[in-house]
Amino acid sequence: MSSEPTYHPNSTPFQVKIQVSPADIDEMDHVNNVVYLQWVQQVATAHWLAMASPEIRDNYRWVVLRHEIDYFNAAFLGDEILADTWVSTAEGAQSMRHVRFMVGEKKIAEAKTSWCLIDAKSLKPRRIGQDIKDLLQK
Repeated sequence: MSSEPTYHPNSTPFQVKIQVSPADIDEMDHVNNVVYLQWVQQVATAHWLAMASPEIRDNYRWVVLRHEIDYFNAAFLGDEILADTWVSTAEGAQSMRHVRFMVGEKKIAEAKTSWCLIDAKSLKPRRIGQDIKDLLQK
């Protein structure tokens, strides 16, 4: 990513703790790069489930348009990772979500994902209404 993502001024990042397990480790004895992508999706899903009502979740789904991940330091078996996530923009049918992975004060990786809101029944893109924008910016 070319620039440091910023938190939305009216929001606090949603946080998830992740314990690195043996299944996350590759032949180089650190967390495999693909695992971060899985975590990005898990953290985004946890945030959505925590903030959206069952009615909203029944009516809408999110699909990924693009992932970007930058890796800064390795994480190892037994590390406790704190993943912060926040949404920086929501325009039209798309939103931009950031996830930052930290072990203590050390930044491990950072992801930026473009998501598209879709209607759960038609599976077609759906403009993000103010109700959804308000949820994303909490």
